[in-house]
Amino acid sequence: MANELPAPVARLTVVTLGVDDMRRSIAFYASLGFARKMSATGEEVAFFDTGGAVLALYPWSKLAQDAALPDQPRSGGFRGMTLAWNCRSQQEVDEVLAFAAAKGAVLLKPGHRTDYGGYSGYFVDPDGHPWEVVVAPGIEVGDDRRVHLPD
Repeated sequence: MANELPAPVARLTVVTLGVDDMRRSIAFYASLGFARKMSATGEEVAFFDTGGAVLALYPWSKLAQDAALPDQPRSGGFRGMTLAWNCRSQQEVDEVLAFAAAKGAVLLKPGHRTDYGGYSGYFVDPDGHPWEVVVAPGIEVGDDRRVHLPD
């Protein structure tokens, strides 16, 4: 078609989490070692460098309003997504899970062998956002701590 627009380059740049208590959540993610950027935004919005995409925190009700979605009811169960912290070894998975728990995360599932040959466990942040901590076969975590996927 002559009038077809070119496809934009697909990319994920920011994951924004709705949170109930900005101060608590900012402290939690800073304690995990994520570097806060643009801190001049105070407690209105918080941005963290994750070594790839940016992690943002924003008040839950304001985020729902911004997205034109209802704030209620809030699911206390699975929300259809997880965040991931890929590791280089089973030992690192266990260390990250213990570290996150020591910083206030709730451990959902301890490190265990997976049916696909990996090793993973889960924790939730103070607002119930689930994180998988995982080492997966075929997914390399480089010296730069970024995930490198094969073609």
